[in-house]
Amino acid sequence: MDGQPAPEGVDPNVPNVARMYDYYLDGKNNFAADRAAADQILQLFPETKRSAKENRDFLARAVRHLVDQGVDQIVDLGSGLPTQGNTHESAPGARVVYVDYDPVVCAHGRALLADGTNVDILHGDVREPGKLLVDLADLIDFGRPVAFLMLAVLHFLPDAEAYPVVSALREASVPGSHLVISHAIDAKPDTTPEALQIYRRATASLSLRTKEQIGRFFDGYELVEPGLVFPKDWRPDQPPLVGDNASSIGYAGVGVLR
Repeated sequence: MDGQPAPEGVDPNVPNVARMYDYYLDGKNNFAADRAAADQILQLFPETKRSAKENRDFLARAVRHLVDQGVDQIVDLGSGLPTQGNTHESAPGARVVYVDYDPVVCAHGRALLADGTNVDILHGDVREPGKLLVDLADLIDFGRPVAFLMLAVLHFLPDAEAYPVVSALREASVPGSHLVISHAIDAKPDTTPEALQIYRRATASLSLRTKEQIGRFFDGYELVEPGLVFPKDWRPDQPPLVGDNASSIGYAGVGVLR
């Protein structure tokens, strides 16, 4: 993206968390400031790129599970920049709505997904769930089950916003609806303060939580087996390699509303 004019209202000199994530996934939709900040994170947490890939793979497996359960309406909140393995690619025939508050994400999404069938991009903010649900009502039938995806999103919201947002989504959902979450944890207390400082200079600060605190987001939902686990351990397509005991910098889970 270097050398291209930034969209109106976007400062390419401020690291953007969506574009940093794109860089972790070896994407090309990022500016120099994004790469510089991401490289600082990678120096502190070299496993971040691996974790981003594992998170993306979890997304694909979770979406396939949703389809198997007959869910044909999926809302990907804080979807980030389109890359390989997008939600609609794992849910052919389903109604998929990507939601992000970043105008760059929305602009790129509309351009890259213009030919997608039954796919929409909505410029919206999860921190305003009331307005978001009103806007989604034109695209989603809330009288039928819907799945809300919040992958690597909630750790960018403080408690005062994060828990009420998920509660509002649950209250708008009917039985059979699902919630899919992945969330970062404080994996390295010694270096975490430096990482938090880097994100404070970006477009969103980090609010890391414990496994128990992440589990609270599923209050009112029934956790699908195997429960809240490392993303790579949620129904993997292949058994883990012998001796692969690598930990993760986050947890992931899927809940169903009964």
